[in-house]
Amino acid sequence: MSTAIRRSRRSLPASLVAFVVLAVCVVVAVSAIQFLVDERPLVGYRVFAAAVHGVNWTQWPVALGGGIAVAAGLLLLAAAVVPGRAIVLPLTQLGEHVDAGASRQSLGRNLRIAVSSVDGVAAAKVKQGRKKVTARVRTNRTSTDGLAEAVRSAVELRLDRVAPLARPSVRVRVRKAS
Repeated sequence: MSTAIRRSRRSLPASLVAFVVLAVCVVVAVSAIQFLVDERPLVGYRVFAAAVHGVNWTQWPVALGGGIAVAAGLLLLAAAVVPGRAIVLPLTQLGEHVDAGASRQSLGRNLRIAVSSVDGVAAAKVKQGRKKVTARVRTNRTSTDGLAEAVRSAVELRLDRVAPLARPSVRVRVRKAS
């Protein structure tokens, strides 16, 4: 049985890095072409060289720039190494050669519907974590006795029907409407 969890892609960090590299390449290419056709370059070598040659390695702008570059590199490295949030969660095995999964979004929608269907629930929010599901419920009732248990039961019943491979624990918070 395959228990692979499909995870999100790191498209935002990759897009940002690609955009910055593309912008630098465009500036260098435009400057090089302008230099070759004897036009005033967008970024001249002399201007760049004068700015760089005037800076000492012990000055604070160099340390600040280096620190920012290191922090950005570590942030991008962490984004590449840390696994993304699961998009498709594996379900229990249906047969010998059958693998099934449910999207995180559809599972959340399904649990929200289950919570909203409980009598006495005026509004509901469901938050999914890796190991637990938290249902925040608002009610118009004057007494909230038994509502948390009814919501927990509805969520657990829905989880029984969906049957995720890693079953999360259920936490319920009930609040009276003000």
